[in-house]
Parts: sequence; C-alpha cells; structure tokens
Amino acid sequence: MNTHALDTSRTTERTSALETASAWWLTTLDRIERTTVADPAIRLLQRGIRSLPLGGVRDLLRGRQLGHPVHPVLVQVPIGCWLSAAVLDVVPGGQRAATTLTAVGLAGVAPAAVAGWADWADLPPEQARVGLAHAVTNVVAVACYGASLTARLCSRPAKGRMWSWGGLTAVAVSGALGGHVAYRQAVGAHPAT
Repeated sequence: MNTHALDTSRTTERTSALETASAWWLTTLDRIERTTVADPAIRLLQRGIRSLPLGGVRDLLRGRQLGHPVHPVLVQVPIGCWLSAAVLDVVPGGQRAATTLTAVGLAGVAPAAVAGWADWADLPPEQARVGLAHAVTNVVAVACYGASLTARLCSRPAKGRMWSWGGLTAVAVSGALGGHVAYRQAVGAHPAT
C-alpha cells in the first residue's frame, strides 16, 4: 500500500471539508449582509443610540483617543475569563476558580457591550446587519454563562460546565461574526476628527 497516496487522500479530504465549511460560512454571512428584514429595527436602534447625550464619553467608548475601537480590547476580559474557566473545568480541583472566572467574565460584558453598541450605531446597513447578529449571539453566550454561574453556585458543577461549553460555542460564533465586520467588511478605526 502506498502510504504517501493515503496521506495525500486524507489531506485532500480534510482540505475539502474545511473549504466546504468555509464556503458555507461565507455564504451565510453574505445572506445576513443582504437580508433587509431587520432594517427598520436597526435604523430605530441606531438612531436611539446616536441620540443618547453621551458627550465626550461617546469618543471614549469608540476609542478615538486610541486611534482604534475600544470594543475589541474590552471583549478580552469575558473571552479570556470564559476560555480559562473551560480549561480549569477539565483540571482536577479547578472548579472553584472556574466559577470565579465565569463571574468575572459576566462582569466584563457590560463595558464591552456598551462600547460595541457605540461603534455599531454608526455602521452602514450591511455591517449593521452582521453586527446585530453578533450582538444576538452575544446575548445567547451571556445567557449560557449566567445559567452556568447559577448552576455552579447551586452546587451543580456538571450542569455549570455544560452551560459554559454552550456559552463558549456562542462566543466562538460571535467572535467570527465580529471578526467579519472588523476585517472582511473593513470596519476599523474611526476618523480622528
């Protein structure tokens, strides 16, 4: 048996599966970008956020002083905490620390979300549509982590881990959506003026 041919065949199968998954994901994102069903709600939300009397806080939330949005910096707290909690969940004796990290991650959501909404309020329709999907996926993640923390505090660690893994899955999808807005749709730094 030719092992080189077998290795090449397996590599081709893996590459093909990755290409298929990637094509499906990009097609899904393109559909979200083109779907106008949520546009009335998006316009209403964006107008409402832009009308908030935030003064100089708006510039701070949007990271103008840094030269780039602050939202990607702030999301590191919940993401880092929750990923670390997942690691500690599989380490013997790590459950107590995982509970603490789950709680700290939940506490870090509000600043990240507020900064994200401040950025989102000025996005054009295609980016705003994907941004709304990103926000909805984050709500799912926060709900999962809230359920995880509740289960952990009620001495149900297995249930807490299950909710945590569901939340981490939602965070991964949300991160991919946010990355799409930031990089593929090229939404980046705001003008300094």
